[in-house]
Amino acid sequence: MGSQGADRRQPKYQRIVAELKAAIEAGEYGPGDRLPGENDLMATYAVARMTARQALGVLQSEGLVEARKGSGVFVREFRPIRRRGVQRLSSTLWGMGQSVWAADTEGRDLVVDLISVTEEAAPDGIARVLGIPEGAPVCVRRRRFVLDGRPVLLATSYLDAELVAGTTITQADTGPGGIYARLDEVGSKPVRFREEIRSRMPSAEESDRLGLALGTPVVLICRTAFAERGRVVEVNEMVLDASAYILEYDFDA
Repeated sequence: MGSQGADRRQPKYQRIVAELKAAIEAGEYGPGDRLPGENDLMATYAVARMTARQALGVLQSEGLVEARKGSGVFVREFRPIRRRGVQRLSSTLWGMGQSVWAADTEGRDLVVDLISVTEEAAPDGIARVLGIPEGAPVCVRRRRFVLDGRPVLLATSYLDAELVAGTTITQADTGPGGIYARLDEVGSKPVRFREEIRSRMPSAEESDRLGLALGTPVVLICRTAFAERGRVVEVNEMVLDASAYILEYDFDA
């Protein structure tokens, strides 16, 4: 009785969302299958077009489905990335020449688009975290990560230009193990990391570079890498497509 009453109080679009989600989870609609369109939902649930459109919009914003112009709404074929926040930063990965992404991709097709590697004047906030004077030169690496053909992440790393001068960190290919392996070679091995996470709606540029569906938020992760004696050796600002990720943190009590 109580449950039925709750169902009646639930907005109609939410009931449609719940039933379509249940159908997807049960396998009634598999990856790549077309969902009922607005007209179908209007007839099945006796709702207005705006209600049917709102329900499909919620599924799109959650990353479960995608709209194809002129064809309809389809169940996404993309598997979410399980980002293992602790394991991926273990030195057993990058210390052996592997990318920190090896913990996430599980053999999937990853392409890293290098947008730019530049030397720039450190912004005030970045300079403060790195412990260098405002305006001092920093090496800035901007990348876009594309998994299984889908852009999922934008990343910008800031490092003290003096620290990384002469290393492949300043070049397109940083070599096996990436930035952290190269920092180890110059005596500034990361021994501790801190990640701060928040979310917001994307900027127009972020939406364009990540190919985000309308209404899809982004997750912001700012990672700070610390060497011995607390020296900060990298600040990495990341923008993640929220619909593409599961953030997992597994650690001992």
